[in-house]
Parts: sequence; C-alpha cells; structure tokens
Amino acid sequence: MKPVYSAAFAAMIAASAVAAAARDAAWSAEKKYGPGVSDSEIKIGQTIAYSGPASSFGTTGHTISAYYRMVNDRGGINGRKINFISADDGYSPPKTVEQTRRLVEQEQVLAIVGSLGSPTNASVQRYLNDRKVPQLFLLPVPRGSATPRLGLGRWPAI
Repeated sequence: MKPVYSAAFAAMIAASAVAAAARDAAWSAEKKYGPGVSDSEIKIGQTIAYSGPASSFGTTGHTISAYYRMVNDRGGINGRKINFISADDGYSPPKTVEQTRRLVEQEQVLAIVGSLGSPTNASVQRYLNDRKVPQLFLLPVPRGSATPRLGLGRWPAI
C-alpha cells in the first residue's frame, strides 16, 4: 500500500527543511566566539619569571612554548593554531598584574595558562575572575619558600 501525503503535509516538511537550513546558515555565518578564539586561532597567555629571583623557571615557559609549537606543527587543535603569548613578570606581583592586564585587555587571550608562583597568581586572581578569564594549570610556590619549588602532582584546586 502506497502512503498518501497531502499537499499541506509536503509543504510543511519543505518549510521545516528550509527553516532548518536557514537557521544553520545563520549560525555558521555568525560563528561568534569569545575573546581569544577564532576559526583559525586560539590565543592563550602566561606570565612567568624570565628575570628576577625565580628566573630559572623561565625554562618552563620556553618548554611550554615549544610544546605549543609542536602542536601547531601537527595541525593545531581542530585546525586552529595556538598563539601562546608568554610575558616576563620577574616574579613580582605588581609586574604580574601589569602583564596580565596587557594579555587580557590588549592581546585578548582566552585564558592564562601555566603561570608561576602563589603570590603572583594570587595578585591577579580577582581581576581574572571578574573578567571571566580562566586561570589554568598554575605552578604554585609553597608558603615560606625562599625560592619557588614545584610539588610534583600537586595542582591547586581553583
């Protein structure tokens, strides 16, 4: 037995298909992303001590940068290249605030990733939270330490 469709039913199916296509076309044309993300790039920032009392940890910044270059050389993340911007804060909270503000306001990074030091990270925590910028994979310094030390496997719960 052949199914019988009315003209009204066929028109309704066609209208639904056209509406869905128009909705999808409008959505794909918008492609509205937040700060630091585009169709071709993901921009992330970091502050770390390339100078000052904790400058030996600058190697960590260079290593993270090399990792992101490798990811980009392999095609990026879903075709998007990572633009990693690492700034020297000299392990000084006022300099961290200055560099973080530059990364967020001028560079418009998606997130701050892998920054060094409890006092430096604490100095920008409220600023980043107020602007809804994630602060990820922080490298803490134990209280009472004269120099930064990394506790293997110990990441702060933020």
